Amino acid sequence: MLLRLLREGVIFAFLALWANKLRTFLSLLGITIGIFAVISVFAFVDSWEAQIKNSLSNLGNEVIYIEKFPWTFGSDYPWWKYAIRPVPTYKEFEQLQQRSETAAAVTIMTTFNGKLAKYEKNSITGPNVMAVSHDYDQVRDFELDKGRYFSPSESHVGARVVLIGKTIADQLFLGLDPVGREMVVFDQKVRVLGTFKAEGNNSINTSLDDALMVPINLVRKTRGADFSNMYPLLLVKGKEGIPVTELKDDLRGTLRAIRKIKPAQEENFALNQISLLANQLNALFGIIGVIGWIIGGFSILVGGFGIANIMFVSVYERTGQIGIQKALGAKNYFILFQFLVESVVLSLLGGLFGLMLVYLMTLIAANALDFAVFLSASNFWLGIFVSAIIGVLAGILPAIRASRMNPVDAIRSS
Repeated sequence: MLLRLLREGVIFAFLALWANKLRTFLSLLGITIGIFAVISVFAFVDSWEAQIKNSLSNLGNEVIYIEKFPWTFGSDYPWWKYAIRPVPTYKEFEQLQQRSETAAAVTIMTTFNGKLAKYEKNSITGPNVMAVSHDYDQVRDFELDKGRYFSPSESHVGARVVLIGKTIADQLFLGLDPVGREMVVFDQKVRVLGTFKAEGNNSINTSLDDALMVPINLVRKTRGADFSNMYPLLLVKGKEGIPVTELKDDLRGTLRAIRKIKPAQEENFALNQISLLANQLNALFGIIGVIGWIIGGFSILVGGFGIANIMFVSVYERTGQIGIQKALGAKNYFILFQFLVESVVLSLLGGLFGLMLVYLMTLIAANALDFAVFLSASNFWLGIFVSAIIGVLAGILPAIRASRMNPVDAIRSS
C-alpha cells in the first residue's frame, strides 16, 4: 500500500510540476542556490582538510617538535613571553642524543632562503634550503626518486652535498639526470646526491618538491656554528613501544636538566605534536562549516518559503480535483501524502541541481587551482537529506489543508 501511494504520489507530483514549468523553475531556484552554497563550502573544507591531514601524516604524529612557541592559539596566547625564550642549540641537540633514554632518533633542522640555486645557465631565485642532521630521514617520511641519502660521514663532516626536490630538478636540469652533477646554492658549490620523489603541492607548505636539503654541519661550517638567528628546532622520535606521553615526560625532564631549570621555574621550551596542530585546524574547519550553514541557510530558508507558497497556490488551484478525489473515496492520508510527495520531489529536484553545480565547480576548481577538490558521498547524501527535510517542512501545512477539505465544499468552490 505504501509503495502504491508513493508511486501515485510521485506521478501526481511530476504531472503537476510539468504543467507549471516556470513556477517549478522559480521554486527550484532557492533550494538549488542554498544547497550549492552549503555543500560547496563543505566540499572545499573537506578537500582542504584531507590535503592537510595527508601532508601532516608525512611529518608523523609520534614525532615531538621542540621549539620556543607552543602550537596552541587563542585570545590569551602570550606570544611576547614565548618570543624571549631561547631557541634550541646544536649543543642541546648533542646532549639530548646522549641523555634521552626513550628517543630512537633526535635531529636538529633549520630552513632558510638559499638566495640563488644555479646549474650552468639555469637558476632559481630564493629556493627553500633545509639543513638537517643525519637522523632526519628517521623522523620525516619521504622517498627518493634517484640517488641516495647522506652517509653518516657526509653528515658529520658537513660535506658539500645536496638532495633536491622534483620541481628544483626539473627547472634546473631540464630533463638531465641531476645525480652526480654540481650546482651552486647559497654561494656554495655542492654535488647532487639524489632527488626526492614528487609529493605535490599542499596548503601548509610541507612538500619537498621545492626544497633543497643539505647537512646541517655544512651550514655550520659556512655560516658559523651558532645559527640561532635561523630558528632551529629539534625533532625527536621515540623508541618502538614507547608511548608519546612517556617520551614527552622524558624529554621535558632531560631538557630541564640541560638548561638547568629549577623545579619551581616555568619551562622555556615547548614540546609540540602534530595532533596539537590538527586539533587547531579541526576547530577552524568547524567554524568554516558553521559559516557555510549560515550562508547557505538563508537561501535554503527562502527556497523553503518559496516551495510552501507554491504548494498553497497548487492546493487552491486543485481544490475541485481534491473534492472529486474525496467524493470517489480518496482518504485524507492519500491527499496529504500526494501533496507532501509533490513538495519533497520539488525540493529534491532543487537539491540535485545544486549538487550538480557543486560537482561542476569541483571539476573547474581542480583544473584552475591545481587543488584536488572533491564532492564526497557524505556531502552528497547530506544535500539530499537537507533537501528532503525542507520539502517535508515546506509542504506539510499545504498538505494538511488539502487533506481536511470537505468534498462538497471543494467541488462547489471549483
